[in-house]
Amino acid sequence: MKLKITLTISFLSLLIVFGAFKMDDDPFSQLLQKLDNYTTKYPQEKVHLHLDKPYYAIGDDIWFKGYVVNTKTSAPSGISKILYVELINEKDSLKKQVKLPIMGGITWGDFKLTDSLPEGNYRIRAYTNYMRNFGTEFFYDKTIKIGNSWANKVFTKTAYHFAKENNADKVTATIHFEDKNGVAYSQNEVNYDVQLDYRSVSKGKVKTSLTGDAVINFTNNQPFQNKSGKIIATITLDNKQKVIKSIPITSTSNDVDVQFMPEGGTLVEELPQKLAIKAVGSNGRGEDVQGSIIDEAGNEVTTFSTNYLGMGNFVFNSQAGRLYSAKVKFKDGSEKTIKLPVAVKSGYALSVNALDTGKVVVKIMASADLANGAELKVVAQQGGNVYYGSKAKMDKQVLMANIPKKNLPAGIVQFTLFSSSNQPLAERLAFINNKSELIDVSLNSSGVSASKRGKAAFNFNANNDNKPVLGSFSVAVTNATKVAPDENNESNILTSLLLTSDLTGYVEQPNHYFLKDDLQTQKDLDNLMLTQGWRRFLWKNIINNVGPNITYKPEQSISISGTVMKGNKPVPGGKVMLMATKGTMYILDTVTNAEGKFVFDNLSFGDSTKFVVQARTKTERKFVDINLDVVPGQIVTKNKNGADVDINVNNSLMKYIKESDNYFNEMTRLGLLERTIKLEEVTITEKKNPAKNSSNLNGAGRADFIMTADQLSTCVTLSQCLQGRLPGVIFRGNVPYLMRSQDTPMGIIVDGMQMEADFLDNVTPMDVESIELLKSISNTAIYGSRGGGGLIIITTKRGDGGRSVDRYAPGIVTFNPKGFTVSREFYSPKYDTASSGNRPDLRTTIYWNPQVVTDKDGKAQFEFYNADEPGTYRMVIEGIDAAGHLARKVYTYEVK
Repeated sequence: MKLKITLTISFLSLLIVFGAFKMDDDPFSQLLQKLDNYTTKYPQEKVHLHLDKPYYAIGDDIWFKGYVVNTKTSAPSGISKILYVELINEKDSLKKQVKLPIMGGITWGDFKLTDSLPEGNYRIRAYTNYMRNFGTEFFYDKTIKIGNSWANKVFTKTAYHFAKENNADKVTATIHFEDKNGVAYSQNEVNYDVQLDYRSVSKGKVKTSLTGDAVINFTNNQPFQNKSGKIIATITLDNKQKVIKSIPITSTSNDVDVQFMPEGGTLVEELPQKLAIKAVGSNGRGEDVQGSIIDEAGNEVTTFSTNYLGMGNFVFNSQAGRLYSAKVKFKDGSEKTIKLPVAVKSGYALSVNALDTGKVVVKIMASADLANGAELKVVAQQGGNVYYGSKAKMDKQVLMANIPKKNLPAGIVQFTLFSSSNQPLAERLAFINNKSELIDVSLNSSGVSASKRGKAAFNFNANNDNKPVLGSFSVAVTNATKVAPDENNESNILTSLLLTSDLTGYVEQPNHYFLKDDLQTQKDLDNLMLTQGWRRFLWKNIINNVGPNITYKPEQSISISGTVMKGNKPVPGGKVMLMATKGTMYILDTVTNAEGKFVFDNLSFGDSTKFVVQARTKTERKFVDINLDVVPGQIVTKNKNGADVDINVNNSLMKYIKESDNYFNEMTRLGLLERTIKLEEVTITEKKNPAKNSSNLNGAGRADFIMTADQLSTCVTLSQCLQGRLPGVIFRGNVPYLMRSQDTPMGIIVDGMQMEADFLDNVTPMDVESIELLKSISNTAIYGSRGGGGLIIITTKRGDGGRSVDRYAPGIVTFNPKGFTVSREFYSPKYDTASSGNRPDLRTTIYWNPQVVTDKDGKAQFEFYNADEPGTYRMVIEGIDAAGHLARKVYTYEVK
């Protein structure tokens, strides 16, 4: 755990010296204690995923490692033991989800990109159940491009042109259609539907030109809304096949929004303050601008310009009683006049300068009327830990202090100025680039071969403050000649856990701020701090003792819990049994407490495991209700990183996806890669299946005989309903037997769960949707020995057939919770001179290892073999130790 700094300070100023601040029992000390109590009671978590590649192609695997840390301690989190990782498509629809166990703050897994997925801009989102209490803004959420050449016939490239017409945004989209070989689809019919924020604004039909271009015009009549959407374009090929392409619309105009933000939050008359600029295009990306500040008489006061991604700042001194405007010039030559924030006559200004390599300079300024000796306080905190605090009398207009950077933690530090009544007056974020907080990875590459299929043996030492660290590291190696990194826009363990996880909104090109350690980069980073939002917590909540609403509990394990009721009253001391089948059956039991509640904790099971929960009263009465505690899934919110959406994914990744084709085709030829067989489009008239929701392994409705709900409405027990009505079946009591095999009872399967033969009458006839009889060898063979005596497949009335909880008898429910996903192991071939095989090795990810652990001396090693293709191989190592120190190392080597 990182240590807090003692709350004393030495202020250096020619104007005044602050008095040392000591923690005592005054109200301000109590406020800081409230902060500590609050963040201890409501700690938060951050998540980072280390991905093996920056982008992918259909057929690839997405390999990732998850790092989960506690914001209070910066150490690997022990709050949650389960991580959810999701793959979300452009429609903000969940396509895949894995549930992974967290061990010591780390976990790992993968997604397989099957060819049933289209190309596009996908998101990878990761969070714990506990993180849901604090909002989706702080989830790990990254936009990635996934191209498709392997299972694709039509490629598009789109260009947009914007114009204004009667205050509406008029858009012309030119979409070029071609095949994999670059041959244009000419004179083909294209039907289109233009949607802005899921609202259709234009539909029509056009033909492609001789060069394969289709021109689509539409108008956004609500220019301040619906800035993004998509064009659904359906092209009819020469063989009458229809191919649907979804083309993103990232904006409908060239409009640029420009904001001016005073440092500390408020502009005060007669005080020289930094005024930050942020100019953002309608596509969400920064746009550089320039201009001048003029007063109400039209006189130029000063000039300004942004220098990176539409951000910048200038010093401005607002004179008393004057009004100011900014004349902003845009790159297309147009201009706009924007009113500056109105300065207050009386107030305080907080300035923080973190550009010096060794110190942070804090300056407090007050209007002349407030240089009256009132006591002010300054606090610098991160994650609820106070690293700096002071109070002093404001009997001068300017107070200054120098804080050694070594006393501050790496990452974003929040500086807050408080009044004498302990109310926050001004706030400023500063990024502290404290390298002593990071792990130094010293890599030894002397055992690395530069030849194709050569052995690459690495070892490294991990140290912090010249002391070896015991840590967990992940290693990804790619052929950068084929997988060219976008270094500025990379998300990595430093950008995630030190920067973006503590900021709301979109951060463009986050790794730009970590690539260089020069003055200009520090200025760029400081402009980001001046213009970006902060919402981890609000001081007013601390002051007023307003905590977050904790709806979602931290998950330490998978649990199944609920309440047993009889009528409207809980059943205390009730007997509850949990039965699960996954290869083998296991049974657990417990009793309810005084409120009728029960819990089965510390469970661990794979995905698709089904359970039966059975409850009885103390006197074995079964007519009770079981209400399971089912946590609703996390909704998919709109992509906060929409500015990263690429309108031409396949075109941007063309080199990579075409080269990937060779690898996928070779793997398919060898039977190592599954591929969906896509048929020509046909029209099918639906024939209603009487057992549509069935778990029948042969397929719903593939049975020797089927009974439906309308045939089961005249009897009390299910065995009574079935006697004499199932061909070739006889009953002994309530146990069914096939006539040809009267020594073996038939198997009973209810909603996919195998039950004992005498379980039949536990199912209420009115709850049954269908019954399928399997007695012929052709239908029972798929069940192996379980089907030897025949099977009765019972499907209950489940509405949509997909609910996780179903009730079909008193005191019994079936439950299909999401279990842990089994993580696959990355295949890394081993070659030697004696036998290396002739199979081409065309991997793009050369090596992936999510768990490289250093020993007590900080040493670790790993090895792999180069692939067949030469190029620049790029290795990325990321990691964390028990104290929360972070590591990142990038190394490249050439393979000839």
